[in-house]
Amino acid sequence: MHAYFDNAATTPLDPQVLDAMLPYLGQHFGNPSSLHGPGRQVRSAIEQARKSVAGLLNAAPSEITFTSGGTEADNYAIFGSVRTLGLRHAITSPLEHHAVLHPLQALAKTGETQLSYLRHDAQGNLDLAHLEELLATHPRSFVSLMHGNNELGNLNDIQAIGEICTRYDAIFHTDTVQTMGHYAHDVQQLPAQFLVGSAHKFHGPKGVGFLYRRGGVEVGPLIHGGSQERNIRSGTENVYGIVGLAKALEIACADMAAHRRHVQGLKSRFIEQLTAGLPGVQFNGRSADADASLYTVLSVSLPPSSISEMLLFSLDINKVAASGGSACTSGAQLGSHVLEALGAAPNRPTVRLSMSKLNTTAEVDYAAAQLVKLYQPVAA
Repeated sequence: MHAYFDNAATTPLDPQVLDAMLPYLGQHFGNPSSLHGPGRQVRSAIEQARKSVAGLLNAAPSEITFTSGGTEADNYAIFGSVRTLGLRHAITSPLEHHAVLHPLQALAKTGETQLSYLRHDAQGNLDLAHLEELLATHPRSFVSLMHGNNELGNLNDIQAIGEICTRYDAIFHTDTVQTMGHYAHDVQQLPAQFLVGSAHKFHGPKGVGFLYRRGGVEVGPLIHGGSQERNIRSGTENVYGIVGLAKALEIACADMAAHRRHVQGLKSRFIEQLTAGLPGVQFNGRSADADASLYTVLSVSLPPSSISEMLLFSLDINKVAASGGSACTSGAQLGSHVLEALGAAPNRPTVRLSMSKLNTTAEVDYAAAQLVKLYQPVAA
């Protein structure tokens, strides 16, 4: 058996999504900016995908911009807001993904904006009273706080955050990469100016994402050189990727309730088996709280062991695919900035187990057994 539990990094492509993409990898090859028939046919597919994504978010098609993924969408929202709207103060959290932290830190380094970090507790709960204090001092700020933490699984109350931002005329961007396709997002109810999505997090293709930008929020482009995407995002569109993204989001939203029940059951099974088999096991942040965390992510803090440094490698040898945190930093010899911010014990290795609709209870049982086996006490 091979058990894949790194779905927060990427999910397998749904076969129905591949079927939708294939015609645009072959016979429908026209450039969507061309005025002839083959070009118009491809342009029509892009616009239909835009309408589909917009409809699922209760947005207008003009509010959806297709990008190369979540990182580009985050960067566009951040650089575009600060530079075009002249926002001299930004607020974020130390627990954000680097796709948010690094652009904001770059803008702070050049002096284009001042950057404040929101306080949080040892479980990663954000201090919304502190947010209100910061906005009372800097009312017209750019606020970027994610919906679901990609490492801990913590869910933030973005409805409450958005309402606070509205009271202080702040621009609110929320990184929804980990929750898009897994939770419903209605932009008519959510007071946010920007949301993002990345197709490969909900069984779509890699290399394509989108930005929702609320109508009336005019910001400049991040990429220059053409008039594509209504002069917002230059470059010939990733047509088959865009078609695949829309199809994947349609499937995810249609089956969301059933998938959530299934995956939440897998996560609960992991918690039960690891708690029983590993005395001293802990779960980071609010990861084990079904009401306060992503049902797809479980962050496991394991007791110290002689195998700690080789844990992920040992799991891989035993055909269990998992990660220590964000896949974006897996190639660097750096600890998790999220766990460091929480003050996690450095001698307790962390495994992030992230699940999808395709995982089974047999895979959970196998992966849990491998973890327990690897952490048996070493003989004296």
